[in-house]
Amino acid sequence: MPAIDDVVLSIRDLSKQFGSGCEYCKDENFKLQKNMCPHCHTVYAVRNTSFDLYKGEILGIVGESGSGKSTLMKMLYFDQDATSGNYILPEDGTVEGNVFNVSSQKKRQIRNEQLGMVYQNPILGLKMDFSSVTNIAEKLIASGNRNVGEMTDRGDHFLGKVKIALSRKYEAPKNFSGGMQQRVQIAKALSNYPPILLLDEVTTGLDLSVQADVLELIKEIQRDMGVSMIVVSHDLAIIRMLCDRTMVMLDGEVIEHGITDQILEDPQHKYTQQLVYSIL
Repeated sequence: MPAIDDVVLSIRDLSKQFGSGCEYCKDENFKLQKNMCPHCHTVYAVRNTSFDLYKGEILGIVGESGSGKSTLMKMLYFDQDATSGNYILPEDGTVEGNVFNVSSQKKRQIRNEQLGMVYQNPILGLKMDFSSVTNIAEKLIASGNRNVGEMTDRGDHFLGKVKIALSRKYEAPKNFSGGMQQRVQIAKALSNYPPILLLDEVTTGLDLSVQADVLELIKEIQRDMGVSMIVVSHDLAIIRMLCDRTMVMLDGEVIEHGITDQILEDPQHKYTQQLVYSIL
């Protein structure tokens, strides 16, 4: 296990609920139906989740649809507000304490400088009518870079890194295949050299051969740039290929976590066992 000084992101007791709750579900001994209160229909999408992300590692989060993994990622990127919990970015250096409590302006700065996000649906991460290089420039402008030559060079560099031909850099992503759109998203997310990259179901809906290309690209970037990553997937085979450590989520809770190889070889929870057996 890396040293505590190598922690780049720390989450403690993170929760997200949709609804105000009632006297029944606020009782800690009350049993929810999956992650929903049968009385008031409040959904507890993420419940009391804690974890650390270390420098240079890939942390996997696996679980079925509705398990809370995508909601968790949205909170990390400030796409959704947390109901409660602490979010610490030790490497940021400009924020002491819980970054959930900082201003909207500061959150935008953290998004632009400390985090990169690659969404399952590229339309959430790209302006489809703008050129690929303009999408990258938008990320750089948001962090204060106004040097046109530097933005162009940075765009060329990262489009090349994700294997997008520079002859197509002025084309709009709407003209690209799904796999190419994801690679443009990755280039945009990396363009400010963020220490943390968040990837949410980035291969869902892609052909198997294209999935393999995107996964190999992710591994290559991690090797070359040493970026810390959180990878969300419902597919344990993808987690096995990419991740050093893995958290398994079910009904909004982390039910198992540890070294990926340990979870694959000796799963403890019944749900994790079912996941592992499904890929054998």
